[in-house]
Amino acid sequence: MFRVSQYMNELVNPTPLGPKRNPSGPVVIWNLIRRCNLTCKHCYSISADKDFEGELSTDEVFTVMDDLKEFGVPVLILSGGEPLLRPDIFEISHRAKDMGFYVGLSSNGTLIDETNIKQIAAVGYDYVGVSIDGMRETHDMFRRKQGAYDASMHGIRLCKDEGIKVGLRFTMTQDNAHEFPELLQLMQDEGIDKFYLSHLNYAGRGNKNRKDDAVMKSTREAMDLLFETSLEYVKKGIQKEFVTGNNDADGVYLLHWVKEHFPDMVDHMHAKLTQWGGNSSGVNISNIDNLGIVHPDTFWWHYPLGNVRERKFSEIWQDTSDPLMAGLKSNPRPVTGRCGQCKFLNICGGNTRVRAHQLTDDLWAEDPGCYLTDEEIGVSGAGERVKLTPYSKNKKRA
Repeated sequence: MFRVSQYMNELVNPTPLGPKRNPSGPVVIWNLIRRCNLTCKHCYSISADKDFEGELSTDEVFTVMDDLKEFGVPVLILSGGEPLLRPDIFEISHRAKDMGFYVGLSSNGTLIDETNIKQIAAVGYDYVGVSIDGMRETHDMFRRKQGAYDASMHGIRLCKDEGIKVGLRFTMTQDNAHEFPELLQLMQDEGIDKFYLSHLNYAGRGNKNRKDDAVMKSTREAMDLLFETSLEYVKKGIQKEFVTGNNDADGVYLLHWVKEHFPDMVDHMHAKLTQWGGNSSGVNISNIDNLGIVHPDTFWWHYPLGNVRERKFSEIWQDTSDPLMAGLKSNPRPVTGRCGQCKFLNICGGNTRVRAHQLTDDLWAEDPGCYLTDEEIGVSGAGERVKLTPYSKNKKRA
């Protein structure tokens, strides 16, 4: 996750670099249930409105939580599917809060209503994130359910009324990028605390047309608007949080943006971004799916590391006999191609490895989702990228 607001604050109120503080353990994004009342177009868990066999029981969840706490995990993000469909969601949530975890709820928002808002408020979630894919018509199209937008917005407003920190999560695609400015305005109009822009990248594009490619261009325009919007809030002293995810090239793009708009702050920002270090999948970000299978993050569901029913999460997470985990925990990571040649590898960390893997079956190939030009990353003579062919996801889940 790239914390845009944090860096905008650095431009207005710079702070000394100081020592890097490593978290006590990885954030765990936990897909407690695969069932969902919606069938969204871009769902990474391929959920459906039916029960899935083999999901962890309440007691199994509690056992895993004990191990996570002992291992130093600071944050649990309870997700799905739709986590509110799990009958024991509030029992799990209360226990997590009682154990001292920072607890987030990741929901589509449609099931947050007058029947359960008091229960949601009673948990004391540190954050509730609700996915919004555009304005009413666009959102309903993505969610494949008429009325989904109104239901989600109603849930957001109920959370606000209860004093719960709530945020919008927006996954940008070619079909909804044009509504990004309206969503930022919606955030302001509704008094929403946080905005999370998630990149959904389209891979396989060559280097030659990277600068003019429609998707790459819209990504850059969205990032410019996000930087400008976040900076305005900081200047006004208004507390709003803006973050991005799934494309760590955002940090390098910010550095170029700072060079253009705040040239005297480039060295300071470069130091801060280098300390951040980019992608942390397999290091500070982790995932447990509904069957108890551990993954480096939520987009690695085709790559099992082990199952918490068979081994403790803490043991699985520290095991570098797996080549993916060994590479993810390396510094620098053994990336190749443009990523390996990039002079900003220490900022980006090689970006999101899963895109390269799914397209080439190579864990360390260059990330095709990078929207920066060869010139911007200090790579010369790379030429047109070799055409990539989709990788067949034939790995069996453990």
